[in-house]
Amino acid sequence: MKKIFILLNIPRFIIHYFVIRHDIFCQEDFYRWITILRKGQKACLMTFVDLMIFFPEFRSLILARIRVHHRYLSHILAFFGKPMPLLKIDCKNIKGGIYVQHGFATIIAPKSIGKNCWVNQNVTVGYTNETDCPIIGDNVSIGAGAKVLGNCTIGDNVKIGANCVVVKNVPNNATVVGNPAFIVRLNGERVSIKL
Repeated sequence: MKKIFILLNIPRFIIHYFVIRHDIFCQEDFYRWITILRKGQKACLMTFVDLMIFFPEFRSLILARIRVHHRYLSHILAFFGKPMPLLKIDCKNIKGGIYVQHGFATIIAPKSIGKNCWVNQNVTVGYTNETDCPIIGDNVSIGAGAKVLGNCTIGDNVKIGANCVVVKNVPNNATVVGNPAFIVRLNGERVSIKL
């Protein structure tokens, strides 16, 4: 029954599929979402439509990526599959492999995001004024309810704990928790360092 439903919805998302085939970052996102949610499935039109139907976070991400280069086309494509209403992705420089888990009440608006970022629900990554917003490195995981705000740089391989508030730079290979955030693990060693 699910397969029939997906087949019936192919016309809704076929244009989306062909547009993302020309964007390397969209392709990396697609492969990462398959790896996390649909292990063992091929990266094909059926799997793409499956993700677009059942995961509004994926749909929002694809529309945000299309909006960067084709603003009006993204508005037209949103008619066939609306983005998640409480998930805002506003960044022109997001590398591939971003995964948004339960994007409820989530705002993603940094200067840039590196490869393979993982964002949970209720997260805010954004501005403290008109110009100051963070830079997020590669392989960063941002826990539920966390806030990453202002002109700060988050290094590569960083884990930001749930409900953490980060307003200062975080070095590579760190785990931060708390409000205000402090480092509890750095390069695999347990530490306690204020930011």
